[in-house]
Amino acid sequence: MVRYFFPEAFVRVLFAGFLILSCTSPPASADDPISLNNYANELLKKQEYEKALEQLRKAFSLYPYEPTLRRNLAEAYAYVGNRQLEKNSYEEAAATFDRARELFPDEVKYVMMRGVALYLAKNYDAAQIELERARSNGGETAEVLFFLGRARYDTGSLSGAIELWEQALQLDPTRKVIQEALEKARRESKVEAGMDRGYSSRFTVSYDTGTSSDLADSILSTLEDAYNQVGSDLSHFPTSRVPLIIYTKKDYRTITTSPEWSGGLYDGKIRLPVGGASKLTPLLQGVLFHEYTHVVVQELAAGRCPTWLNEGLAEYEERRVFERPLTELKRRIRQGSVLSFDTLERSFASLATNDVVLAYEQSYSLVSYMISTYGWHKVRDILVNLGAGMNQESAVTAALEDFGLDFRKVVEEWTAFAAKEFAE
Repeated sequence: MVRYFFPEAFVRVLFAGFLILSCTSPPASADDPISLNNYANELLKKQEYEKALEQLRKAFSLYPYEPTLRRNLAEAYAYVGNRQLEKNSYEEAAATFDRARELFPDEVKYVMMRGVALYLAKNYDAAQIELERARSNGGETAEVLFFLGRARYDTGSLSGAIELWEQALQLDPTRKVIQEALEKARRESKVEAGMDRGYSSRFTVSYDTGTSSDLADSILSTLEDAYNQVGSDLSHFPTSRVPLIIYTKKDYRTITTSPEWSGGLYDGKIRLPVGGASKLTPLLQGVLFHEYTHVVVQELAAGRCPTWLNEGLAEYEERRVFERPLTELKRRIRQGSVLSFDTLERSFASLATNDVVLAYEQSYSLVSYMISTYGWHKVRDILVNLGAGMNQESAVTAALEDFGLDFRKVVEEWTAFAAKEFAE
């Protein structure tokens, strides 16, 4: 199961409303810096940001002491950086915001924007350095404190995150996203404060006293196996350390507010309700592969993956470790009562309990069919297309262009295959 908390709307608010100024001097020629500046303004109105930036660079090189040109160039870098964020090119965005900061070293907003881009790139140490710099230079704002708190939260410092979010709400009590993050962190802190911890090269595991350290070590080893297997399948290996938290079933429900059928959750951290388990069973191994798959899918698709594809891939990796019969899918295909994939684009948490098993089995079956028919590389292309901002239809059509297929035709092919596969 997957549930993300990413402040995309918060980011859009931060980067809204950049102002490009106009120089007051009349244009002289096509190579005149004022003409270039005004042309750049027209390009910006058309949202041709990269072309506008090129014109402003040229204008600034011709007249580097004109303050308005310097300001316009910095703002153009900010526009381009924002576009790169929208395309999930976070490292590129951080570098672009840095160019704006070079022009105005004391401008807090460019430092802050670079810090946010580094945070979204999961470069948490560098993000905290930049955000602290913005904070110390007069940028003690709710936005800076929020993202600084996010960086601390994602690196395991719940107390640090809580402190910063409390300060942020003092500055702006109306920010709902900060209120929700703070409430969630407080719930987690009550449960996780006394947990033990274990570490591997790519994962951390937190567990209560009812879980043995041997089991924690086995879990870390299994996650390393998942890292290699899923990474090989999807040709993607996350670089930041992934946290895993093991709860009792009661604490898991309290922290995640997940439905009763949920056996695990990924929301930026892998959370499992297996506290008190004594050994690593094949079922638990499968769950670990399942939840880790969500980590990889999240990075490739930037949180824009339809649920059927996200859960289908996670089920595929889980079932390679712990196979189970597709009993419900078989029964419902024979009845002609499978779920529509429009329904399966959304969270399964809204489904009736008797449809949840079908949702997972049906998603797995379609994804398994796509992998065997079109190949892993095409499935990866779909994820990358989604991450670049394409909707489901466009992402599938672009990835399967060689096959002449769109999503509707893929579903038709799978439907025919499944009817034959599960026939009496």
